Amino acid sequence: MGSATTPSTDRRATISLFSRLRTGDGQADPFPFYEELRARGAVSPAPWGGLLVTGYSVCEQVLRSGTWLEPDARWREQQGARTRWSAPSSREISHTLPALNPPEHTRVRRSAGTFDRGTIDRIGSRVTHIVDRLLDGVHERIQAGEADFAALVSEELPVATIGDWLRLPSADWPRLRELTHDQVFTQELLPNASQLARSDTAMAELRTYFLSLVRERRRHPGDDPVSHWIATWDQIEPDQDKADEAVYFLALFVLLAALETTSTLLSTMTLRLVEDPGRWTRLLQQPDLVPSFVEESLRHDPPTHVISRIAAQDTFLAGTAVAAGEMVHLMVGAAHRDPERYSRPDVFDPERNPSHLAFSWGIHYCLGAPLARLEAQTLLRHTITRLPRLTLVRRPAQAPRVAFRRLLNLDVALA
Repeated sequence: MGSATTPSTDRRATISLFSRLRTGDGQADPFPFYEELRARGAVSPAPWGGLLVTGYSVCEQVLRSGTWLEPDARWREQQGARTRWSAPSSREISHTLPALNPPEHTRVRRSAGTFDRGTIDRIGSRVTHIVDRLLDGVHERIQAGEADFAALVSEELPVATIGDWLRLPSADWPRLRELTHDQVFTQELLPNASQLARSDTAMAELRTYFLSLVRERRRHPGDDPVSHWIATWDQIEPDQDKADEAVYFLALFVLLAALETTSTLLSTMTLRLVEDPGRWTRLLQQPDLVPSFVEESLRHDPPTHVISRIAAQDTFLAGTAVAAGEMVHLMVGAAHRDPERYSRPDVFDPERNPSHLAFSWGIHYCLGAPLARLEAQTLLRHTITRLPRLTLVRRPAQAPRVAFRRLLNLDVALA
């Protein structure tokens, strides 16, 4: 006769599960752990407070609904001075577009503009040139043995694309990439003190860099997004310092969003390509599958595995009471393997062409989604046509994160 599960044992089990997620095995393959979590129901308590959501339909419901908010600056202030939310990097990131709620979110998003068809077409020719140059480097390197595709391409393409668009000096790109990797810990699910300290240091340097950039563009405006944002905010905000601050947060947001998650998408997509020889051949024979291959990569192992939201009012979620101000963690990585949503969810199927939550949904749908898709599709098409077939040399290592996935290497060689 079995014993009933108590809240305390359930809490200990969940803590143990997240501890295992942080191990090398958990980072390499978190999906068995997500399955264990999902077995407790679409919604379950988080040991540190709030709720964990693993069901696809419930995650989608939260993201589409206006009754769920971002953990904005006001909410973070309410959590107290001795919490992760009071860290300088957390306070700073709370002023960027993804952390804003209406009406401020509406105003800032309108000022940012969009990656419309004309903008994407203009950037597209530049992306093609960058991809070809980077793949030349891979081709040269693999002739001597093996190449790290992540270092040579996945890390380079996003920073070159956005750096060129923002007109940032190319000499600054490596440092900006390093700072982006460090700042992401303030957005992680459970950052420790040393990780938050790295984020604080990185964010302070990013603030100095971009405020200096904004002031320089104000003195010498050009035909670039930062100069255009300055002109836009001068019409919105009469206080020049506040206008410059708003432009700084826009430039910061664009850099962070463009680098971290896009580089992970490019690495993960390429991993799916080189780990199975049949996929390379299939794409060569059916190049029209390239867009769906990218979308399936985003579903199968999305760059962001956790999205957090706050209840705007007392409500219920899948029958579970949620108090106003309580946080829910949408476990997108788990939701993308929900068997109630997808048939054979663990199988990578390039013909699936799925809908997914990798770019969020609703008013916070990713502003840069068209650019990320452009980079991924261009890279995939050119990789299979310009390089001899590559094979995976060894399984890549993963950064010790839960929310933000990142491959530390992707070593390939000639098949």
